[in-house]
Amino acid sequence: MARIPPISGSALQPGIQVAFDKHVKEYHTRITNMKATLGHSLLAFEVYMQWYPLYAQVEIILGKRLAYLYAYAISKAADCPLCSTFFRKIIIDAGEKPENLELTPSQKDIINFGSSIAKYQGNIRDHVYYSIAERYSKPDMVILIAFAGQMIATNIFNNVIETDIDEYLVEYLPSFKCL
Repeated sequence: MARIPPISGSALQPGIQVAFDKHVKEYHTRITNMKATLGHSLLAFEVYMQWYPLYAQVEIILGKRLAYLYAYAISKAADCPLCSTFFRKIIIDAGEKPENLELTPSQKDIINFGSSIAKYQGNIRDHVYYSIAERYSKPDMVILIAFAGQMIATNIFNNVIETDIDEYLVEYLPSFKCL
């Protein structure tokens, strides 16, 4: 059970309801458990929802598939069950198996870059950084790195709060094998 439950009903301040409605309309999405928990603070909600325009830029740079694989790699390396499951859903719904992805060497470099940023708190090896920096412009690198930071912030928020997995994601949780 989440340490801070999602806000709902009469507890919603008018400003947050307006922000929720605008977010749903603008991004054609839902108010998830994480977003409803962020709803306890309008400022926190607005800051974290900047993930969406940043992610849109990552999609322009990497393409749709590699963008969600990059976000998945970051979330998985940050050990965030909620975010990892969200991206597992996208991967599975696209017809792939998260445990058996077919990647080119350059795609593997991007995945390694993202997971290394999360795993090593940004203290990544030169060869990991330069394998990406030689292919992307400085503005693109800034977007990729900033997005990784935003994704990690989202992972941390959900891990600290122990945000409950949304019902629509439950079937996408990884299965665990018993020994």
